[in-house]
Amino acid sequence: MQTDSQRKLSTLEKALEINLDSSRYGTFAEIGAGQEVVRWFFQAGGAAGTISKSISAYDMQVSDAIYGSGERYVSRQRLESMLDYEQALTRERLRNSRGGEACFFTFADTVAARNYRGTNECHGWMGLRFQATPNAPDNTVIIHVRMLDDNNAAQQNAIGIAGVNLIHGAFYLHREPAAMIAALLENLSAERVEIDMIYVAGPAFAGVDNRVLTLRLVQLGLTGAAMFAADGSVLQPSEALRKRPLLVQRGRFRPVTHVNIDILQASLRKFAEVNDVPIADVLPILEISMQNLKEDSDVCLQDFVSRAEVAAATGCTVMISDFLQYHRLAACLARYTQAPIGLSLGLTTLRSLFDETYYEDLDGGILEGLGRLVREQLRLFIYPCKNKDNAVIEHLGSIRLDNSLQHLFNFMVERGVLVPLLDVAYQHLDIQSPAVLRMIAGGDDAWTECVPAAVAEKIVAGGLFGYSKEMYLQKQG
Repeated sequence: MQTDSQRKLSTLEKALEINLDSSRYGTFAEIGAGQEVVRWFFQAGGAAGTISKSISAYDMQVSDAIYGSGERYVSRQRLESMLDYEQALTRERLRNSRGGEACFFTFADTVAARNYRGTNECHGWMGLRFQATPNAPDNTVIIHVRMLDDNNAAQQNAIGIAGVNLIHGAFYLHREPAAMIAALLENLSAERVEIDMIYVAGPAFAGVDNRVLTLRLVQLGLTGAAMFAADGSVLQPSEALRKRPLLVQRGRFRPVTHVNIDILQASLRKFAEVNDVPIADVLPILEISMQNLKEDSDVCLQDFVSRAEVAAATGCTVMISDFLQYHRLAACLARYTQAPIGLSLGLTTLRSLFDETYYEDLDGGILEGLGRLVREQLRLFIYPCKNKDNAVIEHLGSIRLDNSLQHLFNFMVERGVLVPLLDVAYQHLDIQSPAVLRMIAGGDDAWTECVPAAVAEKIVAGGLFGYSKEMYLQKQG
């Protein structure tokens, strides 16, 4: 039996707890999907002690007049303009009368719920700008939400609950960011909303790494993938991938080696050729699967951050996902772009795609799995390998399967879904990441010859993958 302290609060109880907290006072500004968040606070009772103003600037001209113009109304840029404007206004108007006793806050969201015809992208940005103590600097929490319910009313309800969770969590759990994230789906489910980005800033979150928080979203099942730019900043997938030709290479990247870079460069050249697009227009992505990561594994999360740092040193965008199967990765990418998509695979990985046990969770088995993968404008670019037994270099044409699977394989080749990579740096085929990792941990300096210079610098500077500067200095001495 749960005790009162263990029982999770309902959405109405969370809103009431905030209303009864005399130290919280601020503004709600909501665009789209109704004023669904503030409604909970009015329904809970005692809202006069919490709400200084509630505003909903639906008309575009009115919204632009208040918050400034922008290309997209459901965007992070518009959300941040709302937070900046409303929090500054609250401070200006109420500093003298309430500044010594109240922690001012502004909650804002800009949302596109399901339209009448059901043809639009259902998503929204919501955020909170708040003081942890009176007269303190502001802190910020921003999330991006995708609504998955099939009707407008249910999506509005989900937005309201998620907003209350965000506010309550930021106020009372900001010292425990992992708990704050876990609370975002309370009284909801992953079948109703997906939260695919989180960003925090301010003194209340000192020392918090936004990359770790975003990976926590993947770990807890709030989203399928996290994305980071080459500079380490967190990206929101629909904004980063929107309408772009995409080339994705999956790997462990412990660490990134010359062969990884050659796979990517060879794939880029072939991708641009077969799709008739400039290489500069293609977004290269290094993707790492974190399938089956234990929920309590903070150490593992930091390992993924380390790998993301090393991968980003190549200048590539980094994706970390829980997509064990390639058809799920392809489906995720196709959600955001109608442009061509390419997946770079080694020959060994390609063989595993024709292993029927790989598709045991699908009713249609391998035919369903490969059918989901073989979609318009998607190609698999296949990198050769060196046979460990006889050192013979094997290409796409080297694959031999059981008769029924060989027919399926031949069909994919003839359709142009499987594309061989022949223009490659064959001298790199002997480089194996596990062996490089052992060299790093064992103090064998030869590892630096197996990775790009930028990657080596990142490993040395961060002491990553078991690299020890002390061991290196001892050897030099």
